[in-house]
Amino acid sequence: MKKTAQVELDNRRNPANTRRQFLKMGGLAIAGAGVLYGCDDDDMPEPNPDVFDLGGGDLGVLNYAFALEQLEAEFYTKVVNGSYWSGAASEEKKILEDIYNHEVNHREFFKAALHANFSESEVLPDPLDFNFSSVDFSSRDSVLSTAMLLEDTGVRAYNGAGRLIQTVDYLVIAGKIVSVEARHAAAIRSILGEDSGDYKSFAGDDVIDSNGLDVANNPSEVIQAANGFFNTPFSATQLP
Repeated sequence: MKKTAQVELDNRRNPANTRRQFLKMGGLAIAGAGVLYGCDDDDMPEPNPDVFDLGGGDLGVLNYAFALEQLEAEFYTKVVNGSYWSGAASEEKKILEDIYNHEVNHREFFKAALHANFSESEVLPDPLDFNFSSVDFSSRDSVLSTAMLLEDTGVRAYNGAGRLIQTVDYLVIAGKIVSVEARHAAAIRSILGEDSGDYKSFAGDDVIDSNGLDVANNPSEVIQAANGFFNTPFSATQLP
């Protein structure tokens, strides 16, 4: 029997080596990169001491991205190990497996960057616990529609968070990652568009505005929209 993509990935990769490689490639092993962004301290809401807060500035954005990449990586892990996967068309499988590998890499990248530059207490815990009760992993429609939702949300999230990043190296990497997320979104939308006959869906007016620009959302909007997927609570009191 053919191994699942998850098992194959685990067999061929050493996570510690992968994290070191991403740090080296991304040039992100930089000490003291975190700078607070946003309102003065007096204007910020008090975080709940019993709930992890993402923080502000570069730290907050990296933790925020880490939460979203954990979500996407866990979703695709369930996809490639779910019952829909066994009956999926080979081309569709290849696209989803590529996306799966990318999202796992993104998750490991942010984990490595955070642990290299910030203290343990400042880094979002992992693994987070997720709620995928709304997804039927045996259903192609359910899997692909959820994939489109997550990928579209990921693009909006990076677009909205870019202005909050102070460290140039982080901004460069975020730009590289959001372009990959946009490729994912277009691929999933194209698959769904072929089914419906709407071949423009890969860049529909629900994600591209009248100026030809992709939509951007603030972290608070994205977190609220994705909240149903997170069982592990966290707050973002220092992000807009």
